[in-house]
Amino acid sequence: MPDFATLRIDQDPASPRIARLLLNRPERLNAITDQTPRDIREAVAWAEANDQVHVIVVEGAGKGFCGGYDLADTAEQVVEHPCQQESYPWDPMVDYAYMKRNTEDFMSLWRCSKPTIAKVHGAAVAGGSDIALCCDLLVMAEDARIGYMPTRVWGCPTTAMWTYRLGPTRAKQLMFTGDVIDGRTAAAWGLANEVVPAAELEAATRKLAERIAGVPRGHLAMHKMVVNQVMLTMGLEQSQMMATVFDGITRHNPEGLWFRRYAQAEGFKAAVQWRDSGRPIPEGEEARAAIRDLDNRVKG
Repeated sequence: MPDFATLRIDQDPASPRIARLLLNRPERLNAITDQTPRDIREAVAWAEANDQVHVIVVEGAGKGFCGGYDLADTAEQVVEHPCQQESYPWDPMVDYAYMKRNTEDFMSLWRCSKPTIAKVHGAAVAGGSDIALCCDLLVMAEDARIGYMPTRVWGCPTTAMWTYRLGPTRAKQLMFTGDVIDGRTAAAWGLANEVVPAAELEAATRKLAERIAGVPRGHLAMHKMVVNQVMLTMGLEQSQMMATVFDGITRHNPEGLWFRRYAQAEGFKAAVQWRDSGRPIPEGEEARAAIRDLDNRVKG
């Protein structure tokens, strides 16, 4: 089996037609590193090339599916990174190229000819929700949580999947609030294909995967291609392009810079607590003034 730094993939010993892709950084809630998107793409390519495999189950080790990008360290420090440029003017095309590559790597789950199922327990939030929603189907525990909190400040979901999976009204609600929803709500809203008690999640996912695995690979590929083509015709690729550009802007506009400066001064957890609390976020001239004050505190 292939060896990856951030995940593991192999065939299910009991059902070789099922590949199990396990996000495997449980000590960091399977948070996304620079390597994770590359590993996902390569793991999917391995499953795609394996003629025994008919369906891929994506899951997370430990307490949850994926807690999003691993931002705590970089948000608190002044570091050079394509998406967090400090010592020179922000180059939006460098940022775009980096994040678009991540988006394309996540989308390998969507483009793959074999059906993909996200098995979600715990949290699938921020960038972790991107991974889950790039899968074709979603099976959730009742108490699992999914959402994109950084829409409140410092983020825009680059895969733009929320509208295509939920419709515009529900997608706007989540994007405007940054709220997360549990599995029960995800089922009621039509986001999750199946929602079960946490203790039954593995059995429910396996039952669905085995049902799919009995269908010939060619039939699965054709049906997936038909549905995907509908989403492409609706403008999915154009939406992703805009969302990826906007993601970079959210990290470098006054509000985004304020969030980072606050994280540097008070710690990432404090910045996230403010973001998610519903407390008004400084914007415009108020944000610029706060940045100047925080700059002095960070430097002095």
